[in-house]
Amino acid sequence: MIPPRLAPIVIALILSGLMSFLVSGVATWKAMGLGSGFLGHWMNAWAFAWPVAFPALFLFRPVVTRLVGRMTAEG
Repeated sequence: MIPPRLAPIVIALILSGLMSFLVSGVATWKAMGLGSGFLGHWMNAWAFAWPVAFPALFLFRPVVTRLVGRMTAEG
């Protein structure tokens, strides 16, 4: 089991992996279509995108959380 104190890191890792997988797939599909080599190009794009997405999500999550808190707080 993973210690609860690592939960924010694990959440960011999984969420960034899923989102970068989906977005890189859509972008690759848009750029080249579903023809020959699509899967390889997609996996290369994902391998490049995930290491960018993970720290970005980890760093921006507190900012976004505060912003949403301000947008949704009862005043």
